[in-house]
Amino acid sequence: MKRLIMDRLLRWKNSPYRKPLILKGVRQVGKTWILKEFGRQYYENTAYFNFDENEEYRQFFETTKDVKRIIQNLTLASGQKILPEKTFVIFDEIQDCPKVINTMKYFCENAPEYHIACAGSLLGIALAKPSSFPVGKVNFMQIDPMTFTEFLLANGDENLVDYLETIDTLEPIPDAFFNPLYEKLKMYYVTGGMPEAVLMWTQARDVDAMQEALSGILGAYERDFGKHPDVSEFPKISMIWKSIPSQLARENKKFIYKAVKEGARAREYENALQWLVDARLVHKVYRSSAPGIPVSAYDDLSAFKIYLADVGLLRRLSMLSPTAFGEGNRLFTEFKGALTENYVLQTLLTQFEVFPRYWSQSNPPYEVDFLIQRNNDVFPVEVKSEANTTSRSLKKFKELFDDRVKLRIRFSLNNLKLDEDILNIPLFMADYTDRLIGIALHKKDSL
Repeated sequence: MKRLIMDRLLRWKNSPYRKPLILKGVRQVGKTWILKEFGRQYYENTAYFNFDENEEYRQFFETTKDVKRIIQNLTLASGQKILPEKTFVIFDEIQDCPKVINTMKYFCENAPEYHIACAGSLLGIALAKPSSFPVGKVNFMQIDPMTFTEFLLANGDENLVDYLETIDTLEPIPDAFFNPLYEKLKMYYVTGGMPEAVLMWTQARDVDAMQEALSGILGAYERDFGKHPDVSEFPKISMIWKSIPSQLARENKKFIYKAVKEGARAREYENALQWLVDARLVHKVYRSSAPGIPVSAYDDLSAFKIYLADVGLLRRLSMLSPTAFGEGNRLFTEFKGALTENYVLQTLLTQFEVFPRYWSQSNPPYEVDFLIQRNNDVFPVEVKSEANTTSRSLKKFKELFDDRVKLRIRFSLNNLKLDEDILNIPLFMADYTDRLIGIALHKKDSL
């Protein structure tokens, strides 16, 4: 499968400021595969060390900080050749090895000629502890589930991707492209972007195997809940996790602790929720009071929405059958459009550096699904899972913050169009949001 992160890894390899790399991502998102594949393509050889399979390797990092000696010991113990610049060194499953993480400081300072990448499941949990990593001495990179574009490439639809990448005007997409892209997006909602599930569909067209793959991933995540250092948090994490489909099925998707358990209070469950966020199994989107810079200054920390790491996992966790694929727009509208919102958030995360927020007000109720920051501008985003695109909330947002709103963005099943200051993006083009905003702003400026 082609993963677009390969280009970022190549920039890291060639950078004169390269530091040891820590690759973060949820379990089974493809961290090990992408690192091994990168080593195969761009280095003479790859030296791979798994600290879960070979716990004895940890001792090399506990007895010395001398990186040359560590390399020598690893070379002798494994029989793998490790040469500066020519060998790609992978340290995998390092989440329980703080000494390995800490040693990256010494590789950075004393042996920058070695190309080293680290990965591990639940690495976000380990890195949330301030003492566990050398600040400023490592490069971080995030690998997320496969995007819809990557799904198309895996499915053999390079022609559709080639077409999307040539679009440089805001004109309607011809039916010859619109209709197949619409159908492929429905299948992406079913599989999601976890590589194993995508593989089961794109290579074998086996729906049962794809369902089993997603169930296996969910099961692995639920077993990970037991790795929380405080055993009493395990049932709380599990209850929050299982409540997410019902939380998203409501019209108002603001996270409510009482929906987890009757009488539940924030202070009892916030540590469990933070564990899920640190593990990047869920995304926490805060409510913003206004479209200002920096966006964090306008956060309402008491109000937030929770989404899953992957739309396919959300569908499976929600027990929605793949047969919904053949039922018109049902996949897009199910759970009050929760699958669609989850999908849009996933793709925004890969394009914009600042984490999205949302905006709402009550009496009367208005809500803009997401706010995204692009450069020094904040744009309101509305997600419509049906063709009906009446935008009361976008209109209200414009009334309140007219001087700050250069462009309003709406994702829907309608065609690509710039209607005054509303940019309508077909859902299957969400991966190209950043570029389309650029085209729209240029067009508005030239009028």
